[in-house]
Amino acid sequence: MLFDSSIRKELARSFGATLVVLVTVVMTMMLIRTLGQASRGNVSPSDVTLVMGFTVLGQLPAILGLSLFIAVVGMLSRMYRDSEMVIWFASGRGLASLLRPLLRFAWPVVALVAVLSLLVWPWANAQIQELRTRYERRSDIDRIAPGEFQESSNGSRVFFIDKDSSDAQAGNNVFIAATDDRRESVTSARSVRIETRDGERMVVLSNGQRLEVERDKPGVMVSEFSEYTTRIGSTPPGSAEAIALKTRTTYDLLMQPLPASRAELGWRLGLALAASNFVLLGLAVTSRNPRTARSASMVVALFAFIVYYNLMALGQSWIGAGRLGLANFMLLLHGGMLLLALALLALRHNQWSLLRLRPSRGPGARA
Repeated sequence: MLFDSSIRKELARSFGATLVVLVTVVMTMMLIRTLGQASRGNVSPSDVTLVMGFTVLGQLPAILGLSLFIAVVGMLSRMYRDSEMVIWFASGRGLASLLRPLLRFAWPVVALVAVLSLLVWPWANAQIQELRTRYERRSDIDRIAPGEFQESSNGSRVFFIDKDSSDAQAGNNVFIAATDDRRESVTSARSVRIETRDGERMVVLSNGQRLEVERDKPGVMVSEFSEYTTRIGSTPPGSAEAIALKTRTTYDLLMQPLPASRAELGWRLGLALAASNFVLLGLAVTSRNPRTARSASMVVALFAFIVYYNLMALGQSWIGAGRLGLANFMLLLHGGMLLLALALLALRHNQWSLLRLRPSRGPGARA
């Protein structure tokens, strides 16, 4: 049908423009956030682009759902404003007849949201976690830029090193200022190397001098050494240990009937269900009142989106705390939203009054 194809073309243009704008905004926000993490030492500066890309990829299900909702509401608002809906209703077609072209356009987007939330979301989170873990597992020698004073990973040491050695675990001309609750020390050495002994990471200084001050004792203790060894931490755990919940695959969540796993699974499934409900909600709530502003329907749509996603986050926390079961939450929130959208659509399609559930009479109809 020509009218159906024109609706889908307009939806595609509106959806594409909205998606580009939202992705640009989210990328800008994620870039600022990732740069802040890099400045705090949580992310490698060389991995900022990768972390930002994976983060935006993980946020795509929500972005696609919002873009679809805005596209539906924007297209219907324009049709009301240009009196196309009046012509559509005058031809004997009701509001529910628009549901078919909307669903024909929306189902690929909903399917893409499902794939992204169930498969790509955990993979993107796993990649981000791997980048952060790899950066945190580097030795203190790797943290130091040659010719610059920098802090160690735990903030208890300040390093200066002339790192002109080809070995990644070694360096030359080292200065270390360390402090703890009992003492302060300053150590300098001609060379340094990192070794692993019995599961512990050790730093070995060669040909140096050490100045140590006890906080509760007067005086300075000066010592020289040909080789000085100190422990800097345990061997970093493997990447398979302590995996974050968001990085687990959907299959693993299904196989682990724990409240936290159910909560994460409910969030992933809810993204796809919310995207499909947004199509019905957009058709049901969009209207054009000459007395209201032109953007009133868009404001209502954004408010509905915020409330819906906040309810999803609240339900996720309840499931994780064991207050609510996954099936009950899915039925209560997503099933309730589906019934609400269908009820509003039925009211507007049949022109039922909210006070009396019957078709409203025209101004010239007889009582």
